[in-house]
Amino acid sequence: MTAYDFTVKSQNGEDISLSSFQGNVLLVVNTATGCGFTPQYAELQQMYENYKEQGFEILDFPCNQFANQTPGTDEEVHEFCTGRYGITFPQYSKIDVNGDNAIPLYQWITANTKFEGFDGAMGLILRPIVQKMDKDYKNNGKIKWNFTKILIDRSGNIVARYEPTADIKKISE
Repeated sequence: MTAYDFTVKSQNGEDISLSSFQGNVLLVVNTATGCGFTPQYAELQQMYENYKEQGFEILDFPCNQFANQTPGTDEEVHEFCTGRYGITFPQYSKIDVNGDNAIPLYQWITANTKFEGFDGAMGLILRPIVQKMDKDYKNNGKIKWNFTKILIDRSGNIVARYEPTADIKKISE
């Protein structure tokens, strides 16, 4: 199984087969509009502009599972992201990344990745919050917070997982 085997919902509810991205490098990100990591949208947009012509795509999945930091409709989320951060990469319908309602793409991701640890000062803040939500958080592949990034190669395979506290420059390396 690869990322290209999944179908996701566009912002307007249409089914989008990820096979349409075959041959591209994908960065799958669960995002939020009211999170301390929300300014990462600017860095993601810069990365998209730098690598889009080389077959790089960012798939943005708004998610409200972490402290209700993504209120609003898909349209309101999109207006915020394009207006405030000027994003031009594809943004999809709001989803769950963990639990019974997680979309199949994220069920596959969480079954095939592991938590990579939190870095820096934000990691010190996040650890106790995440531990309250998931006592065994260090030992499972569940998504821990907004702006977790999954890098997918041109064949649709998971290459790496980057927690929200990871320096975004690591992805470009």
